[in-house]
Amino acid sequence: MFICSTEFKKKIRLILQVMIPIFITQVAIMSMNFFDTVMSGQAGTNDLAGVAIGANIWMPVFTGLNGVLLALTPIVAHFRGADDKQNIPVAVFNGIALAVLLSMATIASGFLLLPRILDTMTLTPIVRRIGVWYLAALALGIIPLFVTNVLRAFVDTMGYTQMTMRLFALTLPVNVFFNWVFIFGKLGMPALGGIGAGVGSALTCWLLALAFVVLINKIPELSSYHIFAWYGLSWQRIKKHLALGIPMGTSIFFETSIFGVVALFISKFGTAPIAAHQAAMNFTSLLYMLPLSFSLALTILVGVEVGAKRYAEARLFAKTGRYASWVVATIFARFLFTCRYYVAGLYSSDSEIISLAGHFLLYDVVFQFCDATAAPIQGILRGYKDMKAPFYFALIAYWVISLPLGLGLDIWGSQGPYGYWQGLIAGIFFSALFLTFRLKFIEKNVQTGKWVVPK
Repeated sequence: MFICSTEFKKKIRLILQVMIPIFITQVAIMSMNFFDTVMSGQAGTNDLAGVAIGANIWMPVFTGLNGVLLALTPIVAHFRGADDKQNIPVAVFNGIALAVLLSMATIASGFLLLPRILDTMTLTPIVRRIGVWYLAALALGIIPLFVTNVLRAFVDTMGYTQMTMRLFALTLPVNVFFNWVFIFGKLGMPALGGIGAGVGSALTCWLLALAFVVLINKIPELSSYHIFAWYGLSWQRIKKHLALGIPMGTSIFFETSIFGVVALFISKFGTAPIAAHQAAMNFTSLLYMLPLSFSLALTILVGVEVGAKRYAEARLFAKTGRYASWVVATIFARFLFTCRYYVAGLYSSDSEIISLAGHFLLYDVVFQFCDATAAPIQGILRGYKDMKAPFYFALIAYWVISLPLGLGLDIWGSQGPYGYWQGLIAGIFFSALFLTFRLKFIEKNVQTGKWVVPK
């Protein structure tokens, strides 16, 4: 049988060698957001709500633009699979340039649009102020954050996922320390509350970017590519990067922005539902790091095999990774069902918030299985450089199905804030279904030449 075969054991070992460091890295990244939220909540309910609003505005923007930048992963993976060492540093150099350009555009757009966005929401003045200044503080770290993600894509694809893991794991306590200083006013600093979480995250981003630059220059195999040399901007390469990255980033934006939009609709129910929604969604995002890690690992492994035109190997990696993701999702779902109110208690001591968040987390039990299906397939399709179809799937699943259904359940179904979570479940389910059919189509047709991998 497949699950007992020697080839399966070999593939699962290789997947885990790449995936586990990525998972630890992703947990460290999300833990920064987790500690931002938890520590802000300890400063007060208004601080938790303000950070919640800021985070729900920022995360869709960040994940969407980061998706554009992460198109570098399949690009480098294909070059690596084809043993094309000359094109790798040029691709990375232009990826860094694109990261800087997108950073500056993001900061300018935030300055112009943020007040208008917040004016559409029903917020108390203090929650609005905390949300604005939390995002303003985060903006100080956008350039190093985006550059770091490009460098990480290069490092991970070249097989140094453990280096990334160590850097982010070491960065986490630094971020917690900065939060402690700036949120609560330690070591002579003013107590900034939730705003201090943004300051701490920005400082952490600068230190992390510097650490990546130093270590890339110190490791011979990585430094031999000379990615920091001047190759000149190639608009043709940036255009190819964007041709993959824009559908990928927009797809991620459609998927993540729906959660931010849901938060905006839930805000009309008051501060407690906003805080409970943010707490539940924060932990949901933390658990999502596991299927996301499978996704990132499979993009690298499948991308290398596809670049080398070893399509049978790519298909076996895909099958093994999907199976493993489902096994782990079963374990996580059982844990969440049993411990959801204990988890809610980590975010607040307010009994109303704990009760609401615990109810929201019950829906997350279903999320685990849908995410365990959809996320790995997204990574596999990126390994094939298939970006456009997932873009349309995300648009339909989340904005044609999920949001209208959530609104209907709120307005006509009397489900209140829970209706939006029920709509999210429907969106994730249909996204997983569409992606499954797309993968079957590509795997069936790629070897016969009926579907050609983009260059």
